[in-house]
Amino acid sequence: MTQKLTSIKYSISDLSKEFDITTRSIRFYEDQGLLAPARKGQTRIYNQRDKVRLKLILRGKRLGFSLAETGRLFELYDVDKTSATQLTIIMTLITDKKNDLKQQLEDINAVLIELDDLEDNCKIILESLESS
Repeated sequence: MTQKLTSIKYSISDLSKEFDITTRSIRFYEDQGLLAPARKGQTRIYNQRDKVRLKLILRGKRLGFSLAETGRLFELYDVDKTSATQLTIIMTLITDKKNDLKQQLEDINAVLIELDDLEDNCKIILESLESS
């Protein structure tokens, strides 16, 4: 007999080990309203939905999305399960994130050029000091 996905339960340490994050991080995401485990006394009991949300939180962080942006997407999904609104907003967030990253890349390249110029000037000055 197979177990329904909705009946699968996880402890905070199960999720911590699976995603290689601290239990403190998981509790923080709960404090931010991104996870809502059931409780049995003081023990948190996470379900499949919590596990999927945790995976999405971590993926969003890796892609540079803020926790507020991730929370906004969760809220949209909870209200509109057709996903049309969610996908439109995700596409806007992706476009914004790509633009931010492109700007950061331009800024980094500009700083690298300035550092190369400074390094070249330092070498020239050092060579002139050594030849004096």
